[in-house]
Amino acid sequence: MLPFDIRQLRYAIAAADHGSLYRAARALEVEQSTLSRNILKLERVVGVKIFERSRAGVTMTIAGAQFIRNARPMIDSADKLVATMRAASQGRAGGLMVGHNSAISAGKLRSTILCWRGAHPDVDLDGVEAARGTLLAGLDKGEIDIAILVGEMARNDIRRESFWSERVLVALPASHRLAEREIIHWTDLRGERFLLPASDPGPEIRDMLLGRLAVSGMQPDIRMHQVSREGILSVLGGGLGLSVVCEGGTGARYPDVVYRPVHGEQGPVMIAFSGYWRKDNGNPALRRFLAFVRDRYGLAFDIP
Repeated sequence: MLPFDIRQLRYAIAAADHGSLYRAARALEVEQSTLSRNILKLERVVGVKIFERSRAGVTMTIAGAQFIRNARPMIDSADKLVATMRAASQGRAGGLMVGHNSAISAGKLRSTILCWRGAHPDVDLDGVEAARGTLLAGLDKGEIDIAILVGEMARNDIRRESFWSERVLVALPASHRLAEREIIHWTDLRGERFLLPASDPGPEIRDMLLGRLAVSGMQPDIRMHQVSREGILSVLGGGLGLSVVCEGGTGARYPDVVYRPVHGEQGPVMIAFSGYWRKDNGNPALRRFLAFVRDRYGLAFDIP
């Protein structure tokens, strides 16, 4: 424990800078007697005379000059510590862990994260891509602040809000008969073979295909593979089949593979993204991130 306090150091540094107890007191907006009394206490504690006093003001002794020189970094560090703690309490610093189960090479999740980084450079933002179950377990353990997932799920201890929607696109070989079209309708995809990853968001897309393409008791040809979506997209150019991706995965390019938006009867097919976070998460950076998303997309949910 230090035998003196930060305030006494501030008074001494101000006196050194102004060369006058009177001017230092005015600059700090304190009584001159208060400043003078605290500097005397400081001198007694450190055992050296910091200032020579005269009617003209104060001048530092040799020992005093060395003391003030060493005191300045202490004050700077204390100021930075206070500023950091205040910023963290307001969500302008600290850390934020975002989980997701979809690609972010393009789309709204990518743009949201990049814009957030630009607006909050002092927040240590990190992310993890994993399956839905892994991310929800991360929320339970407090390792993840918010999970942004394809689709919807309800749990009493987890808050969910709809964030945005992204287009659904079909990935197909450049040599495919549908590759020349600017848009592709569901009816164009009947009879095609689809390759999907067994990991997220493959099951969500499989359910979408089953709902849109099943006709007269005939099920679409869907092959689920224990590889990543990148692994599937990297071989589509060889004519092995088609795949379906969210818009966030279309920023990456693969040999002889093109993306085309899928349309239904009402226009472009969209898939919903929702944010999930624990109701008892007190991270101020999370509250600021939620406010950022809410304002960016014109949403209306409340943030405790």
